[in-house]
Amino acid sequence: MSERPNVLFLLTDQERYDLTAPDSPTDTPNVDRLSEEGMRFTRAYTPISICSSARASLLTGLYPHNHGMLNNAHEADAIQPNLPPGLATFGELLAESGYANAYVGKWHVGRDQGPEDFGFEYGGGADRHHDADLAGDFEDHREELGVDVSEEDLEERIYTGGEQPTLVAAVDPAPVEATRPYYIAERAIERLRTGVDEPFFLRADLYGPHHPYVVPEPYASMYDPADVERPESYAETFEGKPAVHEQYLHYRGADAFDWETWTEAIAKYRGFMTLIDDQIGRILDALEEEGLDDAMVVHGSDHGDFVGNHRQFNKGPLMYEDTYRIPLQVRWPGVVEAGSTCGAFVSLHDLMPTFLDVAGVEAPGVDGRSIRPLLEGEHPEGWPDGHFAEYHGDEFGLYSQRMLRTERYKYVHNGPDGNELYDLESDPHELNNLIDHPAYDEVRSNLESRLLERMRETDDPLARWSANVLG
Repeated sequence: MSERPNVLFLLTDQERYDLTAPDSPTDTPNVDRLSEEGMRFTRAYTPISICSSARASLLTGLYPHNHGMLNNAHEADAIQPNLPPGLATFGELLAESGYANAYVGKWHVGRDQGPEDFGFEYGGGADRHHDADLAGDFEDHREELGVDVSEEDLEERIYTGGEQPTLVAAVDPAPVEATRPYYIAERAIERLRTGVDEPFFLRADLYGPHHPYVVPEPYASMYDPADVERPESYAETFEGKPAVHEQYLHYRGADAFDWETWTEAIAKYRGFMTLIDDQIGRILDALEEEGLDDAMVVHGSDHGDFVGNHRQFNKGPLMYEDTYRIPLQVRWPGVVEAGSTCGAFVSLHDLMPTFLDVAGVEAPGVDGRSIRPLLEGEHPEGWPDGHFAEYHGDEFGLYSQRMLRTERYKYVHNGPDGNELYDLESDPHELNNLIDHPAYDEVRSNLESRLLERMRETDDPLARWSANVLG
């Protein structure tokens, strides 16, 4: 094995942790294969549950409050439409050290910057809505296949309610080969088969299972809605919760859904994930066929999706496990013990210093930390015993949040509203807000102090405004 390994990074978009957990009802044999042949992390989290911000954190190893992209780059109210100049990114640092970097698929880290601005050779597959300046090749691909499908051509369409309904799920009459996940996988495979310079870093961003869950057959009917079990958190009443929780339900139009409608959407979401898993399998097979199966392979996601949990849709100003806990599997032959699991708290933005570490490149001062010791079976002294995360709002406006998730508890500081405290041991579905429960006064005080400490450690500007509340 090379001291500077080849790396294949497979990032999905809005994939929940439980989709690939051992007891998942979703069929994902190829991600399961990575777990069986590598390490599966059970406490991996995103630093923020929104696309541009999370992906910018992944690139820089910084929390959003330090890189400045606080909400989605494509929105009109984007606080920072591109990454500020001068920030180090792992793509640029790997390229400078001699890595041959390639990137295919979704980008969404800037309006007029792309992977080529950050050390990658870009191979296409972007999404027109989020990456207008990069898109075009996928549409050409569909045209070559004779596929011309508009939203009106989709079958079994499900929309949210409200004045501007959002498409949530549908059946795509096009063949599998005309889907974006298939196309992105094809571009990644082409990159592997054209002969790659080593060491290489290949990143494939497989758009999905982000909504709308539009999938072709056989995936569209692969899961029977009648078999979808109602999650415990669907019993959400919003009693004792910040007002924004129920407001967001109405804002997104998910209040128009009954459980039967949700089962149909969830079945499509699962089908979408199996479609993506099959494309991951194609890429892994190509890696093996090219004699590159000793590469380090990493699978993760930028954040999760409610998909009906707490009766909600998408993600938003609700810091539940559904959207903050993410999958993370790492296969690294000769280093990572096959079939191992790790329960340490790790974050998406820890991958930036990790990629540099395994490449022998010194990481700049960042908020993340290399998980290489964990991959090698060690547990360094002083490793964080909790996860700190943040949120700043999306297209509905600004809404500042901070969160500390420990082994047993979760504390959420809501700037404009009441705070939240959950005992995840007795209430794993986060239904009962204990923020005002007298029996938890000491717990609350301890968590408030620890959260403020983490905010100060990471130079969070909100710390000085929150000190009177949390200190």
